[in-house]
Amino acid sequence: MGDEPVPSPAEADRRRISCARSLVRVLPALLILVGAFYDYFTPMAFTAGPLFTAAPLVAAPLFSLRGTVLTGIAALVAVLTIHIRLGIVFKVDALTEVATVATVGVLAVLINILVRRTDERLASAHQIAEAAQRAVLPEPDQRIGGLDVAARYEAAQAGAFIGGDLYAVQDSPHGVRLVVGDVRGKGMDAVAAVAVVIGAFREAAEQEATPEAVAQRLERALAREGTRREGLDAFEGFTTAVLAEITHEGGLVRIVNRGHPPPLLLHADGTLVTLVAANPALPLGMGELGSWPDRAEETEFPRGATLLFHTDGLSEARDAQGRFYDPAARLAGRTFPGPDALLATLVEEVRRHTGGALTDDMALLAVRRP
Repeated sequence: MGDEPVPSPAEADRRRISCARSLVRVLPALLILVGAFYDYFTPMAFTAGPLFTAAPLVAAPLFSLRGTVLTGIAALVAVLTIHIRLGIVFKVDALTEVATVATVGVLAVLINILVRRTDERLASAHQIAEAAQRAVLPEPDQRIGGLDVAARYEAAQAGAFIGGDLYAVQDSPHGVRLVVGDVRGKGMDAVAAVAVVIGAFREAAEQEATPEAVAQRLERALAREGTRREGLDAFEGFTTAVLAEITHEGGLVRIVNRGHPPPLLLHADGTLVTLVAANPALPLGMGELGSWPDRAEETEFPRGATLLFHTDGLSEARDAQGRFYDPAARLAGRTFPGPDALLATLVEEVRRHTGGALTDDMALLAVRRP
């Protein structure tokens, strides 16, 4: 119980980079000081030129333009001062050393300018990625239709924002409707399919009278999207998904499961029920293999209970021995103050279980009836 939370790979990388930068930032000044000491107290045949030239080169990718210029000037002044004190300022070797330090200082400034421009481009790309995430997979409100809502998206790839997992929650005239899904595949094709599913869900959730009809709208939307794909994805593209409708009157949830991991119902006393579909159905986008009518299954949703929806990135997370993380077994008998606390606990436990190395994206959505 007293284990420290395992940081994500991205967080661990940031910590290592921050520590390394803190140490390297003092290196230019240290190089100049060591070089001056070496030049002054060793015979003239020995030179500290490499130390003086290394100082501005180390500063170039880490310091500002002003800092890099000042480092180059400091190295040059240190060389000239030592040469003047030793009375060798006009000797050929001394002039060569001064010219070398000055040339490297100028190159360091140019490197700094190039690095800053690259950083600006990366920052711009980062902002674009964040904007794309908010557009395709917006964070739901914390309270929708009288329900407490929380969502988390944990990308397996460090620095990534969105992949093939999805979630959406929307209030409608028929109740609070939601979808959680997992698109087959990776990359931009998967992101495009996520956008199609969420867009179709937003429209269908408002217009269709039943969750079964919503599922059929998503099926047709993915079928249209599949005609624009090429290669293997044109034949094997599909999306596992679970759709739910929570009535405004409260106390009842209707679920349509299309080949997705079953939701978990956590009661206020810690009792846990896995809502396994009595009539399993094919994932969305596989309608050509067979036509079975969707049937929503009704379940009581009492006050204080929480519905947990997740993708297989949670249930298929493995530890070093290849053992899966079992959310039902881990959560049974436990209570949480709210959906946010539940998802935070899950993310922390999965990171600890996997050693901080997720192999698949993980989308989590929790809805509580207060």
